[in-house]
Amino acid sequence: MMLTRDGIAGLVCLAIAIWLLLLTREMPPAVLVPIGPAFYPRVVLTILGILGAMLLAFDLIAARRRSTTGAAPPATGAGPPRNSLLVLATFVLFGLYILALPELGFRISTFLFAAALQVALDWPRDAKRWALISVVALATTLVCHLAFETYLSVLLPRGRWSGL
Repeated sequence: MMLTRDGIAGLVCLAIAIWLLLLTREMPPAVLVPIGPAFYPRVVLTILGILGAMLLAFDLIAARRRSTTGAAPPATGAGPPRNSLLVLATFVLFGLYILALPELGFRISTFLFAAALQVALDWPRDAKRWALISVVALATTLVCHLAFETYLSVLLPRGRWSGL
């Protein structure tokens, strides 16, 4: 039974999640608040581990079906074509977002990042799509701000240029 790229990716994600979860045991406990600094990383890593395990399981189930039917595993180039330029654009935009945070602040940087990423991934062809991009970017900024600053009481970066 041979794993495909999906199975290998799931196995790697599962292994990384387990390794990093073990490392969170060394984080100091919270002193003044009930939820310690390890809580949120553990939530994210647990989700990563579960999704990695699911990906591995789905690949193993598909491999078992292929072995019983005698079908060949999918070719390396099978599936949608790679679009490495979009991946590169996402990384570049995220890097610019990180660089903009101290200058523009969380709210403006997040709005610009969310809008720019949508435009980079799928260029809008009409005014309705531009409006939708603006609404989604604004909603993303608002939800993140409310979740982190209001609900979790995390101080988000204020911009040197904007004060926001």
